Amino acid sequence: MSDSARRSTGSKGFSRRGFIVGTGSILGAAAFAGRASATPPQAAPAAAPIPSGAHVPALVIGTGYGGSVAALRLAQAGVDVHMIEMGMSWDTPGPDGKIFANTTTPDSRSFWLRTKTKQPISNFLGFPIDKDISRYTGILDAEEFSGITVYQGRGVGGGSLVNGGMAVTPKRENFGAILPSVNVDEMYNTYYPRANTGLGVATIDPAWFDTADCYQYARVGRKHAQRSGFPFVFVPTVYDWDYMKQEAAGTVPKSALAGEILYGNNYGKKSLQKTYLARIKETGKVTISPLHKVTSVSPATGGGYTVVIDQIDTTGVTTLTKTVTADKVFFAAGSVGTSKLLVKLKATGALPNLNSEIGQGWGDNGNVMCGRANHMWDPTGALQASIPTGGIDNWNAGGAFAEIAPLPTGIETFASFYLSITKNPNRARFSWNAATGRADLDWQASWKQPSIDMAKSIFDKINAKEGTIYRTDLFGTYKVWGDHLTYHPLGGAVLNQATDNYGRLHGYSGLYVIDGALIPGNTSVNPFVTITALAERNIEKIIATDL
Repeated sequence: MSDSARRSTGSKGFSRRGFIVGTGSILGAAAFAGRASATPPQAAPAAAPIPSGAHVPALVIGTGYGGSVAALRLAQAGVDVHMIEMGMSWDTPGPDGKIFANTTTPDSRSFWLRTKTKQPISNFLGFPIDKDISRYTGILDAEEFSGITVYQGRGVGGGSLVNGGMAVTPKRENFGAILPSVNVDEMYNTYYPRANTGLGVATIDPAWFDTADCYQYARVGRKHAQRSGFPFVFVPTVYDWDYMKQEAAGTVPKSALAGEILYGNNYGKKSLQKTYLARIKETGKVTISPLHKVTSVSPATGGGYTVVIDQIDTTGVTTLTKTVTADKVFFAAGSVGTSKLLVKLKATGALPNLNSEIGQGWGDNGNVMCGRANHMWDPTGALQASIPTGGIDNWNAGGAFAEIAPLPTGIETFASFYLSITKNPNRARFSWNAATGRADLDWQASWKQPSIDMAKSIFDKINAKEGTIYRTDLFGTYKVWGDHLTYHPLGGAVLNQATDNYGRLHGYSGLYVIDGALIPGNTSVNPFVTITALAERNIEKIIATDL
């Protein structure tokens, strides 16, 4: 790169000094951050899909964290529940004998209804690495809005299928800024512990971490952080650490050590299929309809709600439209799915009494990515576990918490890679576009600049201390920052604004939001433990008072 080109980026540029040029597909699986077993995860059975004309006491739209908590607790309280899931059940092996595709070789299983992959890291050495695939109801949705791409899991288990498993409880002193109307003592004494137990959260053995070849990249990240004065923290996860140790010993099929994460993990990760959904199956009171999409919810004559549902095939084509009745409806389609559906229902007159807060308060959890090119004497390892285990905490001083994330390419790159969560104040709004018949999001690409500035508070200092530079080949030509996306969508039906303080939608009895749409845009860390804990809190109150 010429000096003038480097100056034009506003940052130090990419250089061949400090890493080996590799080939193949580098995907940034680590940016997404069960019991030891050689059997793939099994979803709760669908049984027969919900028939048109059915009446159900409780309908849960979505099978992610919030929906799974609601369904389990309702079933344990004696309520019959039906869950509607837009994605597949992910319980049948593909042609390679595995349920999920490998991170480095995406295929039709990898993306939701796309004919070309849209990988979080789109380039290597400036060359694009996306490839053509067959259109299929794959596991990862790269949903494009104005100014941002939102990555979401599709299938029974929702986001738990595709995230990096980093199960982080926010610092207690930060919680008031996340959910100001929620009692802090209750969350930290009761609901966070309940969520962590239900999710199977555990922390890596520090002694094993210090010696395992697969975490050399994280030890390099720790060393660089500490030499620049930043605290390194071990981060709990939902991976089965006994299984990973067996992977390293070569006694079980490799999963994290095969780089599996972005398009699902076949063995060691405790997704919801192995935790809440497994317990849901044991109740015998919950059924699930995969490849079904709710398109309308409206008050039914005589009480309850009329719900219109499209059944789709694996190319996304609607094959059947059904109408069912539900006494109570729980919106748990994720921040984006719930927000889009609610703004549609309000604008089109299906639920006109929803208040003006519907669609408001959406944020990206301050996500931004970057890579650093290290020196030859700082190799990060050809073998890298796909489960992040550590982070750099500069939240109070600089507004950023950075995952030390892997690049599981199978080659030595001498590169450090990070996903930062930042205190970005910008919030967007979903609104209904009658002309296009879809919900729009008014996010602006320029709103990522605060996230970049906050992340730079860490990485500019590390680069100056280590004499290293940013990589500019991962997100486009001479582009340092992955500022085009989020893995952590939050908000759109904010608690105590669009709903009451327990997720009851204003204007209607028996309608609830119980997912990440309740959280206004930021959790200061990876959000799924907070989503789970809030759902545990809310459903306990709803069962006690509304049933």
